[in-house]
Amino acid sequence: MLNELYHSLDPVAFSAGPITIYWYGISYIVGALLTGVVMYRTQKRWGLNISVDDLMTVVVCVVFGLLIGARLFYVLFYGDGYYFAHPLEIFAVNHGGMSFHGGLVGGILGGLVACRICRLSAWTVADLAVIGAPIALALGRCANFINGELWGKPTDLPWGVVFESGGDVARHPSQLYEALLEGVLLFVAMQLLSRKRPLLPQGTFMGVFIAWYGVARILVEFVRVPDAQLGYLFGGFVTMGQLLSLPLVIVGVALIVYALHAKRPQRGYLDERA
Repeated sequence: MLNELYHSLDPVAFSAGPITIYWYGISYIVGALLTGVVMYRTQKRWGLNISVDDLMTVVVCVVFGLLIGARLFYVLFYGDGYYFAHPLEIFAVNHGGMSFHGGLVGGILGGLVACRICRLSAWTVADLAVIGAPIALALGRCANFINGELWGKPTDLPWGVVFESGGDVARHPSQLYEALLEGVLLFVAMQLLSRKRPLLPQGTFMGVFIAWYGVARILVEFVRVPDAQLGYLFGGFVTMGQLLSLPLVIVGVALIVYALHAKRPQRGYLDERA
């Protein structure tokens, strides 16, 4: 049934003359908007009174940082020298090639800029952002599935999918595995944690998000085929995705320990203005 669903989907959402809109692009926009909505509703439940305008400033800055960081990391870590020989291709994002790890770094930097502009506590804003971010991750992975990219190894399981670019063999829909682990389940966990009383201290949610993503990505990489230009590293059993995800697990766990030890309360504006 999943195979039939995939072959009934079109990566192009709609087109009009020279304008073509892809589901992948829509997933970024909708994901950012929904993340902003979750951030607003969560901070309101926490009694922080952050304005909609300031939250939108944060979302816009994070999205720009995410896009730039995701592309640069892909070029540096997954390009295998191709983009240095073809520098103009760096800007051809419509050809694909984005890295979550780079998006995370870029998003954090963009968020720091926004927090400085709006006089917001960066730690609390980061916690709010990662509570909603799993929605965007799930939508992005579903868009990967529609595009028929980032597929898994061959499988004889009933939900295997035959992707056009993957040959005439059923493969693990690893995109949907990630959508479930990094998206749906992580979102549920974040929602449950965000409703705990008293509120968990600053940095806790960021730590959980980073560590959870790292573990989920490492696990899925065992059934996901690595990028063709890189293949497996270190003797043929480690992927670049796993290599970049291991530090996330370590940093995430360390951040949780630090946050629970420091016990800094969640706060909105640095000057406590309403």
